Amino acid sequence: MSSTGNKAIVLFGHGARDPQWAEPMKRLQSMLTTQLPNVQVELAFLELIAPSLPDTVDCMVQGGVKHIQVVPIFFGKGGHLKNDFPVIMAEMKAKHPGLNIEATTAVGQWDAVWQAIATEIVQQV
Repeated sequence: MSSTGNKAIVLFGHGARDPQWAEPMKRLQSMLTTQLPNVQVELAFLELIAPSLPDTVDCMVQGGVKHIQVVPIFFGKGGHLKNDFPVIMAEMKAKHPGLNIEATTAVGQWDAVWQAIATEIVQQV
């Protein structure tokens, strides 16, 4: 992972045993990289697929990134987002005190995401 500037985005997903599970996230990463050429965009996973969120953040910090926006690619706000994610974020903030690291709400909480899905469904009918 090479730094393209001081700002970065981490798309954070759950992970799965089947590596093909990550293909939609890779597609989103590619779209964002095209639309935000001066922002480093990386993937990270909670479990089963590497890299982990802490490993990705460590690598970005070593590359000179100063601001990281973590975007949880989760539809529902279950136990992982309520319990595990805040602990991971707190640990990363403690490990990298000079880093500005923040998280958005999970994409499944964004009205625009559900509207886009609804629009696609309507077009399929």
